[in-house]
Amino acid sequence: MPELVFFSGTMDCGKSTLALQIEHNRSARGLLGMIFTRDDRAGEGKLSSRLGLVTDAVEAADGFDFYAYIVDRLSQGGRCDYVIADEAQFLAPGQIDQLARIVDDLDLDVFAFGITTDFRTELFPGSRRLVELADRVEVLQVEALCWCGARATHNARTVGGRMVVEGAQVVVGDVHQSQDEVGYEVLCRRHHRRRMTSASVRAGALSPDVLPVASD
Repeated sequence: MPELVFFSGTMDCGKSTLALQIEHNRSARGLLGMIFTRDDRAGEGKLSSRLGLVTDAVEAADGFDFYAYIVDRLSQGGRCDYVIADEAQFLAPGQIDQLARIVDDLDLDVFAFGITTDFRTELFPGSRRLVELADRVEVLQVEALCWCGARATHNARTVGGRMVVEGAQVVVGDVHQSQDEVGYEVLCRRHHRRRMTSASVRAGALSPDVLPVASD
């Protein structure tokens, strides 16, 4: 049976790489898919991986209707055997509903890839709707690592290397930006809670953790 599958994880855990691998494997078997993305780091209409792989995609901007696009393609004699939607966290809940309708009404597999929570540890609306509707939610097993070596579970937004917790939910950036730019870093929960980025740790000497015991 066709499925809506949500592949989730932090930044830098290989979501886009997996999307490209699925596209490669299926196209090698003679299948033809449609690739959609939103606000990819490589620019409009691109699906890119940090490994350097990139392919063309349809940019799913605000108001884009996935279901109508696929139906129009099929109605004009085009072919579509599956759908890939990268950066799905940026999609509106209604657009996620359209992806689910593609599965249910058109009998096509839909593979959505995205970050679950934002830099404030709050769910993206698109990711929330995917968790609600997906037939399967797959957490990627390639673990991104915090600067301390622990498994990274949270995405941090940085400005000048320092973590910020205010601002618009969507600001396009990457984990390898210049420290003077808005960038992102993956952290374990402990260091996200303490707002300790790799740059802030290098800037000051680390002291042993102490319990918050009140002085006499």
